[in-house]
This record gives sequence, C-alpha cells and structure tokens, in this order.
Amino acid sequence: MKVYGHIAALAEYGIEKGLADEIDRDLIINSLLDVLHLDTFEKPDEIPELPLEDILSGLLDYAVENGLCEDSIVYRDLFDTRLMGCLTPRPSEVVRRFGENMAVSPEKATEWYYRFSQDTDYIRRYRIKKDMRWKAQTEYGELDITINLSKPEKDPKAIAAARNAASGYPKCLLCAENVGYAGRVNHPARQNHRIIPIDIAGQEWGFQYSPYVYYNEHCIVFNRTHTPMVIDRSAFEKLFSFVEKFPHYFVGSNADLPIVGGSILAHEHFQGGCYTFAMAAAPVEKKYTVKGYEDVSVGRVKWPMSVIRLSGKDHHRLCDLADVILTKWRAYTDESAFIYAFTDGEPHNTITPIARKNGENYELDLVLRNNITTAEHPLGVYHPHAELHHIKKENIGLIEVMGLAVLPSRLKGELESLARAIGEGRDYRSDEVLSKHADWADTFAGDLAGKSIDEITARIRLETGIVFAKVLEHAGVYKRDAQGMSAFDRFVSVVSG
Repeated sequence: MKVYGHIAALAEYGIEKGLADEIDRDLIINSLLDVLHLDTFEKPDEIPELPLEDILSGLLDYAVENGLCEDSIVYRDLFDTRLMGCLTPRPSEVVRRFGENMAVSPEKATEWYYRFSQDTDYIRRYRIKKDMRWKAQTEYGELDITINLSKPEKDPKAIAAARNAASGYPKCLLCAENVGYAGRVNHPARQNHRIIPIDIAGQEWGFQYSPYVYYNEHCIVFNRTHTPMVIDRSAFEKLFSFVEKFPHYFVGSNADLPIVGGSILAHEHFQGGCYTFAMAAAPVEKKYTVKGYEDVSVGRVKWPMSVIRLSGKDHHRLCDLADVILTKWRAYTDESAFIYAFTDGEPHNTITPIARKNGENYELDLVLRNNITTAEHPLGVYHPHAELHHIKKENIGLIEVMGLAVLPSRLKGELESLARAIGEGRDYRSDEVLSKHADWADTFAGDLAGKSIDEITARIRLETGIVFAKVLEHAGVYKRDAQGMSAFDRFVSVVSG
C-alpha cells in the first residue's frame, strides 16, 4: 500500500534530521502504525524522497479515507501533530542537547533549538513561507510589513465543535503543560512541542519558539507558573536576566493593560529573538539628564510612538531609573495633552519595555502607553483610528510597537484586487470589497496611470507601510508635532525633578 511508503519516508525524515537514531527506526514505524490503526507493515523497495509536507499530506489523506480523521484543517493539524510526536525526542533528551550546545555558546544553542523546532514541524516551514513580507521606507526607517497567511482559518464545523469542547487544561497556550498535549478542536496539539527550562531572576521559566515566526528566531519566554502579566521593576530585571544569558537576542514585554497589551494577559511572558527592528535602529533625537542617574544615558527616540531609551553598562541602574519612570508615568496626568492616569478609578498608563545588549552597553526602551477610550474612539484614543481600519484595526502589541506590522490575511486578496482595478482603470469605489480602501487609494492612484501591475503593486506596498507608520503615530501618546514634543518634555521634567 502507498501508505507504507509514506510511513517509511517519515521515519527516514526523523533519522535524517537527527530527531532519532537508526536504532529507533522500528519504534518510529510501529508507533506510526499504531496511530494509523495498522497492524502490519511492508517495507517498500525504495523509500520515497518527498518533502515533509507531502509525506504528512499522504498520511493525512489515508487517515481521512479510513475514517481516522475528519477532512478539515483543524482535524488534520491535530492528526499530523500526533504523527510528528512519534519522532520527537523526549523533553529530557532535548534539554540535554540544548545544554551541550549552550556549553559551546548561546548562539549555537539557539541555532540548534530553532532548527529543531522547525524539523519537528512545530514551526511549519511550508506555511510560514506563505506569509507575505516586505519592507517599506518611511520617515522612521524601514518598517517591516507582513500579511499573516500561516495561521489556518477554522472551518464552520470546527468552530461549532469548539463551542462544546472541554477546556481548562492546559490553562492557556503558554502553559508548560502543553508539552505533549494531544489537543482538541479549540486547542492545538503539541505532541511535537518541547520547551527549555531556564532561570529568570531566580524563578523557573520556560523558553520556546513561536510557531508563527513573525521574525527571525521569534521566541517566547514564559513563567512556569500561570500568573498574570505585570509591568514593574521585577519585570525589567527579568528582561535583563534573559539578555545576560542570550546577549545576541533582544527581549520585550507586552504592556499589562487591555487594548495596549497583548492577546494573552493572563500568563506572564516575554517575546524576543535575533532580529533588529526599525525601532532598535532608530536614533535618539533628544538627550536628557536625570538627577541622580548621570551614569545612565537618557533620550527620546525618533519614533512614531513615545519612547524613552535608557543606555548604560550596569543594567541594574537602568532598572532603577526605569522603575522611577514607570512609577511617575502610572500616576501622571496632563489634561492639555489628553493624558489621564485614571478615570473612574480605572488605571490607563503603563509601559511596553524592550531590553537588548548594544555593544558594551545595555539598552532599555520604555514605550509610554495609555488605554483610555472615548465615545469618538471606543477602541482607544491611542489606537489606530477608524480611518486606518481598512488596513489595521487590531491592537498594537509589542511586535507592532517595534516596527513590524502583522496585517490580516484578507489584505492579500484585497490589495491584489486593488492593484488590478487601478491598472485597468476600474471604479474601485463602487466595489463592495474595495470601497473601504477608496479614500486611501485616491491619494496615489492618479500617479499610476499607464504603470505596470508590478509598479502598481510596489506603490501599494509602500503606501501600506506609510499607513502603518500612521497607525503607530495614532498609538503614540505624544504626537510628533511641536506641541506633542513639548508635552513629552514636560513628563521627562517630572521624572528629572
């Protein structure tokens, strides 16, 4: 049967990638037979040479045809993860190998672990490459633009089943209990998932990669205890505890309030990786001196959001000053700049912090955030406003703050259709799907008469990046005009005083 060839190919894949040794081949094959409800195996004359995606697709098709799996993306993902679990080493073996590489260098350890997380199909390479990515030159440098196509869309049947599915274990997608979990319709399978235990400021934490990889070596660092996100002095110390271990990585935290925070506020975690974002490359445009912290460089970053950059050789001193800034900001109100620390007892001010090593110095970027809402801006005053929702409506979390737009999958088709409409001279304003983009498109479509589809697409991509820069300006608590910068300086003077 054809399925035997796919079983043999998957076992061969695991051995070739170093997930298993030759001596493990029979165990892997028998484990796969068990999952596929087969009780016999015929070794093929030749093992098919196929990419992993095709091997898994063949096994999934067999499972569907034989009633082992429903034919939808959610159920197929649950099933193929179970197959990959048959070749994924136990956590103890993974931690041992990571430690051996760590003894050589942190870079070697993370390089090995990142490759391992792809080889196990925890990071699905063949889906990630479907994401659209480009850079857009703006006044703030080159911003990264991505249209996320790698997260599978749930079909209606799976959505209906998810409503009735049991939940509560694991408590969330970040919990350590996800390792080896079989999953369910409303929770992904994780038989091929392994985490690395690390010490963060004396606490037990875990280190893993994001399955969606928005940038190079996109990692997640999380508290082993399911405890809420909190931005305080200890959070700054924890960030630098990670940077000390992995100085080639940056690490940052989402804010700890709704709207300006991340999607998972219930579990303390950071995100990091081996990538230089536009914000990290942005220069300091104004320097400040804070009394008592003359050994720390303090500056305002040229960035659409409101960023204070601290730099120095002693990261504990950076944490000391960051704690002062955070404490002042939590309580700070400036009505003339529409900054309110509290309304009706609800706190609004917080910080998105990002830590890194830059040469001999440590750096800590503190992004000032405020989540106040009004009748005019019910999703947030410092949130993309309605006129930008045709491109970006979702919350501005850590990744966007640093200069990487994660845009919805709908834009792939919409922007391609818009390019064709402009190229053909069609009325996009009367188009039910494209009308939302009409006001925006009118600002540049006139420049594109007679241009090729490639030239039109390039211009649309550039304009999309410029919209994202405006999104970040909307999220900035201090605007980039003279009045806004003066208000920024007023807050820093309160810190200095």
